[in-house]
Amino acid sequence: MRTIYKKKTGMDYEDLLCRFTEMCRRVLGENLTGVYLHGSAAMGCFQQEISDLDLLVIVNADVPDSVKADFMEHVVRLDEEGPGKGMELSLVKREFCRPFVYPTPFELHFSEAHLEWYKRNPQEYVEKMRGTDRDLAAHFMITRRYGICLWGAGIEDVFGEVPAEAYRDSILYDMENAREDILINPLYVTLNLCRVLGYLREGLVLSKKSGGEWGLEHLPEAFHVLLQKALQCYASGEKISADTEKTVQFADYMTTEIHKMVTVQTGH
Repeated sequence: MRTIYKKKTGMDYEDLLCRFTEMCRRVLGENLTGVYLHGSAAMGCFQQEISDLDLLVIVNADVPDSVKADFMEHVVRLDEEGPGKGMELSLVKREFCRPFVYPTPFELHFSEAHLEWYKRNPQEYVEKMRGTDRDLAAHFMITRRYGICLWGAGIEDVFGEVPAEAYRDSILYDMENAREDILINPLYVTLNLCRVLGYLREGLVLSKKSGGEWGLEHLPEAFHVLLQKALQCYASGEKISADTEKTVQFADYMTTEIHKMVTVQTGH
């Protein structure tokens, strides 16, 4: 496995990924198909303060709750050593990856958004954290385009083509409350709206960074200051301080343009 990025403290995140991968091999045993890195870390725009480590763990068969419990204990300990937003991962059975099933069933999911639930009641978490996830279509698309196999079967052997309709639905689902969300997380929503429109207009699968750069080239000049500030903050890891009125105007403009493209492509 090649070096991907390093902490500003000097600690190499490759070490954390190696230990995570070895843990998966040890805990999941022969049931493990592979471990795959996607998201900003795989796309070359990882920022320690504001990024997470995005991982997919693919298994051959159902994972018993007892094994999930063991797995989660290790995940939470490793997460403490992660970047600002920690680790985000999903366990998915291989049968749902190729051919791709949407919405995609998952065996287990973890992110720091769910950490308090896990700490409050680990048994309940392990028993109930399963279902389907529309976000996995976007994760699989990024994995196919940019992902890194940390261990196991090759990406092309595991992940089937993600239909355009599924990917579109997945990224639209992620921004359906953009007008409200941009006030809570202006950096993420601003850049994410750019990459959604970039896909709908040109079929581009973009990172947040490249989405913002696309926005500077294709969106009205009235929003360029906001986009430049978002890109600067993304690069530095600083919190964005943006004009509330301008961010809401941006969200309104982008959602209108996005819905126009959806209407053209779907007829409704």
